[in-house]
Amino acid sequence: MINREGNFKDASSLTNWVRYMLYAQVVVGVIAIGSNFLEYQLLSDYQNGVYTSQDRAVADGEASDQRQQMVALIYLVVFIVSGFLILRWIHRSNYNARQLGANEMEFTPGWSIGYYFIPILTLWKPYQAMKEIWKASHNPSDWQSEKASSILGTWWFLWIVTNMLGQAVFRMSTGAEELPELMNLNLVSQASEVLSIPLALVTLSIVNNIYTAQVSAYESANKSIQPTANASAD
Repeated sequence: MINREGNFKDASSLTNWVRYMLYAQVVVGVIAIGSNFLEYQLLSDYQNGVYTSQDRAVADGEASDQRQQMVALIYLVVFIVSGFLILRWIHRSNYNARQLGANEMEFTPGWSIGYYFIPILTLWKPYQAMKEIWKASHNPSDWQSEKASSILGTWWFLWIVTNMLGQAVFRMSTGAEELPELMNLNLVSQASEVLSIPLALVTLSIVNNIYTAQVSAYESANKSIQPTANASAD
């Protein structure tokens, strides 16, 4: 039974902001891929001895570094802001699922996001928490018997792989100095950025689906409550 005390929190504004930031991730991802491709071409030219003027080679290298730094800064800002908003959205969605009547949920709103920051447990607990939110949102009264969509598995696979690639980029960047090392670093970075695009789109699909399910459940519950309230008034 839905909580009748009006504790269900409107998530429309928060959901819209999450959508905007996920779209921004896609745009920035495309820009980063293009920038990295240009950098790879420059490194290839260095390796193949295309430049006959050292001054021109240095100038192009500095221009490339400035472009890469700017793109990296934008990428970082978008990642931090979108990450904060998504975690807040997960917290709100877990909370609202409980207000819709989902009882005996294993993950609290706090732990549904807390496990993202705990080593080892972060490999599977956040996925389980999101799976629980999905089920509780689509069938609050009997969420344990609800089946979760396979899109959640796709989402978590992409999340794990992109995080592994991101860690690889960080480790490689600390020691990459020679051209072959820089080119390999570039390729791993491009792979991470390519995967970040479907990850953002899959996340967007999950956000839209859970939000729609919760709004539908809330509206249905209110409709069932209204006749009873009117009868009491009469």
